[in-house]
Amino acid sequence: MAFIGSGPVVEELDAKFWRLTEPLIYQGDADEFTVPAGFRTDFASVPRALVWLVPRYGAYTRAAILHDYLLKSKAVSPADADGLFRRCLREFGVSVPRRWMMWAAVRSANRLHGATPGDIARYLLIAVPSIVFLAIPVVVVSVFLWLFWLVELGFWAVSRLRNRTAAPPPEPQMKTA
Repeated sequence: MAFIGSGPVVEELDAKFWRLTEPLIYQGDADEFTVPAGFRTDFASVPRALVWLVPRYGAYTRAAILHDYLLKSKAVSPADADGLFRRCLREFGVSVPRRWMMWAAVRSANRLHGATPGDIARYLLIAVPSIVFLAIPVVVVSVFLWLFWLVELGFWAVSRLRNRTAAPPPEPQMKTA
């Protein structure tokens, strides 16, 4: 059970999305999954208020790409994709608390689709303490992100007004031979 090769080879498409330029192959217990070259990813889909704790990429990047692919291709059920994601996180040495919080987040995003009673119990054991633990930092970070956005908006408005009243730039002078 491991990824084959050194890691994802990607090209940046824009500020959020990347494209694989080479296939990404994961060899599981019984199945092999190949994420084809050309697959578009945003790496880990982390809310902006949480990137201080879980950046969009890291030791778990390949696991996040595989998870995105499995969900989009419907190669396996959402529950199996989420379980495979958690297994990959373990294989990459992601810490137990971070691994289980990331798993709880993807299970939440998939609305516990296909969850067994054991999944629901594990989810509650992880999700409830995670929410309590993260509530205050998320609120503080979100408030300061909004404040920073307002500051940026203010500077943008002032620059627009200043540019409107400024003299137009001089016409270029063409030299003739």
